Amino acid sequence: MDTRQLESTRMGSVGPLPEMRHEGAELSHERWAHCHVNWTAIWVGALASIAAVIVFGLVGIAIGAHKVGVDGRMVDLHKIGIGTVIFSVCAAFFSFVIGGWVAGKIAGILHSEPAMLHGAIVWLTSIPLLVVMASLGAATLLGGWSAGLASTNYGTGSSTPFVRPEVPGPGATSEDIATYRDQQVDYNHKVAEWQASAPKVARNSALGAVTALLLGLIGSVIGGWMASGEPMNFTHYLTRKPRYHVGEAAH
Repeated sequence: MDTRQLESTRMGSVGPLPEMRHEGAELSHERWAHCHVNWTAIWVGALASIAAVIVFGLVGIAIGAHKVGVDGRMVDLHKIGIGTVIFSVCAAFFSFVIGGWVAGKIAGILHSEPAMLHGAIVWLTSIPLLVVMASLGAATLLGGWSAGLASTNYGTGSSTPFVRPEVPGPGATSEDIATYRDQQVDYNHKVAEWQASAPKVARNSALGAVTALLLGLIGSVIGGWMASGEPMNFTHYLTRKPRYHVGEAAH
């Protein structure tokens, strides 16, 4: 009996023997099932997210939802208006929904898992770019919570935005000297308040920034999921049919 006849005898009429099926399962398990990463789509999605963050930040400043300068320091979270909170949450979320959706559509992904993964990578790529922008002085363009990515936004340094009053000249009158003293007292009071509130500002800014980042991560994943076109539930993958290489399967 040759090898082919022996093999057919072992397999029988009902298929491979159990030990053969077990060997095939082991071989299949050892193969890498990697996910292809489309970096072109990710970079475009990251740029779309950053552009959306800037647009939402400028809109927030224009309508008064975000404040810049000294008034923009988050000293007391209880004083933040509900409109500001709603706008900041929506801006942080939908900015990255846009990026994840753009990346998923450009990559042409039809299954939710790789699309969600691409959305998360869009978020990972965007964060260093936002930090660099904030460090270079563009924190005011980001507006709201994203501006907390810049360390200078905390106000913990020795420099303050207040202007020190000028010392009166030799020919100054007693009225000028009295005015200077009042201005100096007011200046010292503002500086003391600024330095005393610096720890609270650092804490609140960091809290706002990490909230914006987590909302962005959720938004980017959901955006990628939406781009795949699959139903947005957690049980669809159990019953779905493969959507790739449909033409090849028909042949």
